[in-house]
Amino acid sequence: MSYYPARAVVDHAAIRANVERLRAVAGAAEVMAVVKADAYGHGIVPVSRTALAAGATWLGVAQLGEALELRAAGVHAPLLTWIYGPGAPFAEALAADLDLSASAPWALDELAAAARLTGRAARVHLKSDTGMARGGARPAQWAELVDHAARLAAEGTVDVVGVWSHLARGDEPAEPTTSAQLAAFRDAVATAERAGLRPTVRHLAASSGTLFHPDTRLDLVRPGLALYGLSPAPDVADAVALGLRAAMRLEAEVIHVKDVPAGTPVGYGHTYTTPSAGRLALVPLGYGDGIPRHAGNAGPVRVGRHRGRVTGRVSMDQVVVDLGPDGADVSVGDLAVLLGDARDGDPTAQDWADAAGTISYEIVTRLGSRIPRTHVSQEDPS
Repeated sequence: MSYYPARAVVDHAAIRANVERLRAVAGAAEVMAVVKADAYGHGIVPVSRTALAAGATWLGVAQLGEALELRAAGVHAPLLTWIYGPGAPFAEALAADLDLSASAPWALDELAAAARLTGRAARVHLKSDTGMARGGARPAQWAELVDHAARLAAEGTVDVVGVWSHLARGDEPAEPTTSAQLAAFRDAVATAERAGLRPTVRHLAASSGTLFHPDTRLDLVRPGLALYGLSPAPDVADAVALGLRAAMRLEAEVIHVKDVPAGTPVGYGHTYTTPSAGRLALVPLGYGDGIPRHAGNAGPVRVGRHRGRVTGRVSMDQVVVDLGPDGADVSVGDLAVLLGDARDGDPTAQDWADAAGTISYEIVTRLGSRIPRTHVSQEDPS
């Protein structure tokens, strides 16, 4: 699509600053930049390059296809991927020098088969379920997984380089679950070492662990959301307080204005009626672009010097903003900003999350692919 009246501007200077901030917080631990879901909607290849240039030493993605996309783009840093099913292209993954997570013996067996086919040992991070009840082996199955990995390691088809897990309540610093998970994780590592495995990369902390739980930083941290300048625990500390800079600004041109009297109903279902005479601005972004429909009559928008909100329902391709009687200076072509950095006076992804009853992770990752990403301040724009 060559033309679109809206864009998501991705500021690589902000990403660099966030990586540097996270490196400082992480101390001796290495930083894995998590770039899954198209780098949380910011653009997986350019963001990966910037994160590595800023000092991240690993990359992490959920889907195996994302990892292969990065390799095809010429990104060759250590790269972990963790979501796949039986029959996945494991030979291609090993040939691409990827690290893969394994939570069950079947996964180890398929990786070992690919290793025999390619002549390359599979680099594996065994995942322990320390209390999330999602991926990973539960404590009752952990010893079986470790023993299976040790047998395959002895034959040279598997190289266990890491052990990892994920925190369930890391965004609640006072909650004792994290301490219990850390203890369970240490037990899992000890079990692996007793089986003769020597993992060199132990990792537990994502953004919230990195920022709020120093004991969980271990050998490696895996910040995702914080990399993009958003707080993983806004009730504890917002992004500004954490020293993070929002890396995305979502903006669009105003494409129509109209002056209406008080009592004018707006949009589908007439869920909003203007309380006074004033100016309405039409902004060409809607739920077809990922704007939450639940944010009707609530989502914040800045148009020039005016701070308003979506009025009426969010349509598929557009929203209406009631600027009131003070909005008479707004014209077609003026810039509307839906989300950006609070330091610039913009609404934030967290503001939209609050308006829609969700989390900032969803706001940025749901932005549609038809919105062009404009990358600024890149070191390597290729």
